[in-house]
Amino acid sequence: MTSKQKGTVFILICVSLWALVPVVAKFGQTTLDNHQFLFWSSLVSVIILGITSTVVGTIGEIKKYSTKDWLYILFLGLLGTYIYYLFLYLGYSQAVGMEVLVFQYTWPILIVLLSIFILKERLNARKLGALVLGGIGVVVVLTKGDCQSINVSKSGVIALVAIGAFCFALFSVLSKTVQKEAYSVVVVYFFAALVASFMSMLYFSEFAFPATSEILPVLLNGVLVNGISYIFWVIALQLTEASYLAPFIFISPILSAIYLVLFFGEPFILAYGIGLLCIIAGGLLNSIRIK
Repeated sequence: MTSKQKGTVFILICVSLWALVPVVAKFGQTTLDNHQFLFWSSLVSVIILGITSTVVGTIGEIKKYSTKDWLYILFLGLLGTYIYYLFLYLGYSQAVGMEVLVFQYTWPILIVLLSIFILKERLNARKLGALVLGGIGVVVVLTKGDCQSINVSKSGVIALVAIGAFCFALFSVLSKTVQKEAYSVVVVYFFAALVASFMSMLYFSEFAFPATSEILPVLLNGVLVNGISYIFWVIALQLTEASYLAPFIFISPILSAIYLVLFFGEPFILAYGIGLLCIIAGGLLNSIRIK
């Protein structure tokens, strides 16, 4: 199996887990606010990732980090595991979920653009076409085929979600420049989110334990949606180009729609099928090289 094929497998697992974000964010914030929910999720992630890194024998790599390495990796952690999720959880708790999803998934497009300027990757017609098809698929699904159905009701909150999306795109691109072992790096990423969310929770909110109904969403979010998925994401970034991986991210909102059908009994309409076909077409266009 080639590096690109391995990267594709990792990213497919990753996006299937990320698709659970709207579900866990909604169920996990019945009494908790976004600062509290992020703190408890980050705590679980640090514990799980720390145990995983210890089992595979890589936790000791952290001791080899220089001061410059620590500052850089902690900075990336603030971008991708703190700011992004803090604003995203705020969006799902206060704004319309469909609007949040639309702006949340602007970050794969931003990855391609940032990769050009930062990583000097080439943007060819194939990658651009894949992004366009992926974008069309997302819009069709999120609007259910009616482009006039999107109405931004809370522009301030949505603006923060868009800022978070930019931060995650920047995090993803800059993570490719981190030449460190993936498991230990991700532990530090979420350690940054844990410390930052604890401080912001005390300053902007208050310390609170999750309600009984919120324990499972917090665990799912901390173990799978955030923790383990980030290992797959970082490894995928190390195996292949960031702009190659970006179109696969559009699978995530499609899966989110499926999860909503399974968990909340929403009907599967024709727009979902059309959107899924666009996603598949975009993935194939980006994967197959035409000589």
